[in-house]
Amino acid sequence: MLDVAFVGHFARDRLVYRGTTEIASGGGVYYGSMAVRRLGFSVAVITKLHPDDFGWLDELRQHGIEVHAAPAPQTTGIENIYPTEDMDRRICHPLGFAGPFSLDEIPLVDARVTVITPLMAGEVDNDIVRALVSRGAVGLDVQGFVRVREGDGLVTKDWTGKTTDLAGVTYLKVDDAEAEVLTGETDRRKAAAILAALGPCEILLTSARGVLAYAGGEFFEAPFVNRSVTGRTGRGDTCFSTYVASRLRLSPGEACRLAAAVTSLKMEQPGPYRGTREDAERLAAAAGLLGPYPKDSE
Repeated sequence: MLDVAFVGHFARDRLVYRGTTEIASGGGVYYGSMAVRRLGFSVAVITKLHPDDFGWLDELRQHGIEVHAAPAPQTTGIENIYPTEDMDRRICHPLGFAGPFSLDEIPLVDARVTVITPLMAGEVDNDIVRALVSRGAVGLDVQGFVRVREGDGLVTKDWTGKTTDLAGVTYLKVDDAEAEVLTGETDRRKAAAILAALGPCEILLTSARGVLAYAGGEFFEAPFVNRSVTGRTGRGDTCFSTYVASRLRLSPGEACRLAAAVTSLKMEQPGPYRGTREDAERLAAAAGLLGPYPKDSE
């Protein structure tokens, strides 16, 4: 049995920052799988893209990631324009869309947890969410349900399926902007509690400052301690995947702090996380992110 399976589009993105443009691999399946593989977990990726771009998946295979790819008429891509130095705000334009997954494009991968990490609405429908929930533990990134193509841009809108399709989800990830759209709350703790009442067992909420986890009626928080933001793209994917995979072995608080440390290191370098678990643990210890924490036992 594998530890984690990721479902979502592999992307070829255009990143624009400080007047420079870079074409890079992207998507939650990319940033997420690479991060948790570096942490020592066994991983599979289930994705779809244009056959001409299948070669970009070799990077995943070279790192020992099992890859299942279906052909699509296009490869998904997003242009991310960062207009500010801190890269906290971005303007997104869709460049391509590989189309919705069908259930027969998602093989029965035997994994302890499946992470659904779409890039935009229309990629994974509610029937697939329910089917994957019926197979076992599921983590779901709400980005792929609230980020909607509108004209030549991507906008965040409320997700009507939240009241019915989150009931069996184990881990739910939102950022602070998505949480406000879904709940109407700007208070992160109140928003997390509202989302948990819809059915997910645990909520992970990210912001520019750090990460908040809500599990078992308790809140756990850890700040990001990165020294630069040149690797800002993929922040949420890295944080969520690290938390979900770490929960296979760690308590919510420990997983929250490790996710903050891994994400901090990732943001200092473009591309996916390429450090080790030991690197993240050293940073967490140096930054005072590690125990003892009396409320951390499960």
